Amino acid sequence: MALKQNTWKINQWYDQAVAGNVSYSGLRELWAWGENGGNMILGTDDETQYSSPKQIPGTIWKIKSFNSSGASDCSFAIRTDGTMWTWGTGTTGKQGQNNTTQYKSPRQLGSETTWGFVVSGSGGAMATKTDGTLWAWGANTEGQLAQNDRTQRSSPIQIPGTDWDYSAYDKISMGSQAGYGIKTDGTLWGWGMAGLGGLAQNNITYYSSPVQIPGTTWNSVAMNYQSGAGIKTDGTLWVWGEGNEGRLGTNANTNYSSPVQVPGTTWKHCQLTNKLGIATKTDGTLWVWGDNAKGNLGQNNTTNYSSPKQIPGTDWNYASVGSGRHIVASKTNGELWAWGFNGVGQLGQGNTTEYSSPVQIPGTTWERVVAQSSSSWAIRDI
Repeated sequence: MALKQNTWKINQWYDQAVAGNVSYSGLRELWAWGENGGNMILGTDDETQYSSPKQIPGTIWKIKSFNSSGASDCSFAIRTDGTMWTWGTGTTGKQGQNNTTQYKSPRQLGSETTWGFVVSGSGGAMATKTDGTLWAWGANTEGQLAQNDRTQRSSPIQIPGTDWDYSAYDKISMGSQAGYGIKTDGTLWGWGMAGLGGLAQNNITYYSSPVQIPGTTWNSVAMNYQSGAGIKTDGTLWVWGEGNEGRLGTNANTNYSSPVQVPGTTWKHCQLTNKLGIATKTDGTLWVWGDNAKGNLGQNNTTNYSSPKQIPGTDWNYASVGSGRHIVASKTNGELWAWGFNGVGQLGQGNTTEYSSPVQIPGTTWERVVAQSSSSWAIRDI
């Protein structure tokens, strides 16, 4: 179902992440494909690998968790009724179920109905609620749960504060050993590991409680293992942390312990992995940079780029990159495209062929997309 501009009807919900678009609630499917193996990460109630999209039961899905660090063996999703569901590996309590059990299909986390958005890292997850609170669970080896300790939690625990911004998926981000969150006043906060300047404090000190990253006009944030990126309300893109392989887009391989600007002033959303970065602009263009060994930058080559390079087209909507070097992206017309490494069918083409240019996945009603490790998910309007 195509998005409708500035029109309200019965049974609709306003999605601030789509900047004013309106989409129908109650009729949204979640589909998955790619690696499934022993971690059962797809939520399809089996361990079968799929090279074409496979539906996860239910038609009221709102959003699949955006995996911040690119690699994870546990998944999360929120439904339109505000409930959260988890599946996959349960080690370190990362599913938030107060156990370490592995689940092949979605299982509800608690009974709460006020979850906003959820992000996950390889060790755990973090989610906002509609009351402005922020919650985290899983491994805590470097203080990534922001509890001023290093104690593992197998169920959600609140991060101090009631003014965390829950209006969009990219107001929070979680890596394997660190986390970020934006508050309603536009301030950005980080905690956890900072070995290569990943907390933008002009040092490499670890913090187990939130510390503010300079600035008061932050609009979105992204992170990987030891790098971070944020977009301000003026459309500028800033990066910090580990810069090897050009993953920060600064035309260098330099590490930065304080934010540095990537050229441009119309950036909208961004994501980083330990190999590359992607970002969209307000004009509908999509840009990529970093490692390109598997054609994952969509340039019809395997050349690395240390500064942003455009993917053809001006109608890109959402895009996501997995640590397995593949990208999936949706367009405003409901089409879904993918490219890069395809060793376990994560491009949804019914094969395991690598593509160094975008190829379309069948269907014309796709919306949100998520690339996680070597798997992919997408929400589909019906």
